[in-house]
Amino acid sequence: MSRFNPLVETLAAPPIPHVFAWGDAYDGRNGPMIDFSQAVPGYPPHPDMLRLLGEYAASRAYTGYGPIEGEDSLRKAYAAHLSETYGLPLAAGNVHVTAGCNQAFICAAMAIAGAGDAVLMTDPYYFNQETTLSMLGIKTRFAACDAANGFLPDVATIAAAITPDVRALALVSPNNPTGAVYPAALLSEIYDLCAARGIWLILDETYRDFRPVGAGRPHDLFGRAGWENTLISLYSFSKSFCIPGHRLGAITAGADVIEQVAKIMDNLQICPPRSAQAAVATALPLLADWRDGNRLEIARRVEALLSTMAGAPAWKVGAVGAYFAFIGHPFEGVPSARVAEKLAKEAGILCLPGSYFGAGQEGYLRFAFANADTQTIGLLRERLNRFAMD
Repeated sequence: MSRFNPLVETLAAPPIPHVFAWGDAYDGRNGPMIDFSQAVPGYPPHPDMLRLLGEYAASRAYTGYGPIEGEDSLRKAYAAHLSETYGLPLAAGNVHVTAGCNQAFICAAMAIAGAGDAVLMTDPYYFNQETTLSMLGIKTRFAACDAANGFLPDVATIAAAITPDVRALALVSPNNPTGAVYPAALLSEIYDLCAARGIWLILDETYRDFRPVGAGRPHDLFGRAGWENTLISLYSFSKSFCIPGHRLGAITAGADVIEQVAKIMDNLQICPPRSAQAAVATALPLLADWRDGNRLEIARRVEALLSTMAGAPAWKVGAVGAYFAFIGHPFEGVPSARVAEKLAKEAGILCLPGSYFGAGQEGYLRFAFANADTQTIGLLRERLNRFAMD
């Protein structure tokens, strides 16, 4: 008999360190490494963000335990930001701060599903969400997204995949790994389906701030009567403020959900990191223009990637947006991990295999292009055109 919990022992090892090891083997023959591996901002935090982090970290006021649900200052500031973003009134009582968005997802999943229940996911999916459910003993069901439709979810496919044991549908928009941005009208249809079938919609909006310029409001779901009984929204402050190491995320939901999440968080962490919460509460209104500028910068990187990939016609852009592009490689029948490993070791392009995001994604690679500036993205064309598998 194993000494370990089989639900954990049978999980694959964390994938990012494995991919980094491929990069460590690169000898520099093609120039500097192009790192598209992890979703981290490819520019530094604003100096005021660093100043605030330092000031609050040095304050004795934040060395003790804080509220389980998060600092009042951040809950209020984020509720105000949400109200502006969606054009609908949301209150601090609808917000629970977490230590990153992965923890937000764990809390949301635990609040609404237990061992033996199922959560429906799109395919491809974000691997940390799938492994979270697996180690909790929650079953997964999958609704395939068609590459021909830009990897957008299909309402009829989702409806057919909702079995009696499904407690929730988990979506990520803008999507990880594909980058696809789900239109508000599509999210509205999916919400209606979830409400009609009596299941939760867990909507991970980590990359919400990097949707295309002029895209309008992400959705109108918070304006629906009774939204508190269907919708749980997730968010991360990491990308917008370039502070992933400080681990801050948030859940937006009805008061009943927040109450359940507080029970979970009291056992997971007691309270999120306090000084970082205070810093972000101050930075939310202070750095609004800077964040808008970063949104424009990411848009420039999207255009740079599309332009570069147009010059490497053997490689296909399946979808692109926000932080990610899902790139079809030209080596039919070759496992995506083998392609990604050789790209890292020989071409100096570090990316993730499509197979990390679903068994049916062997023909794709995830490029986290937001980690690179436009000049670096431009280096892709020559390296991809020269690349060949043995």
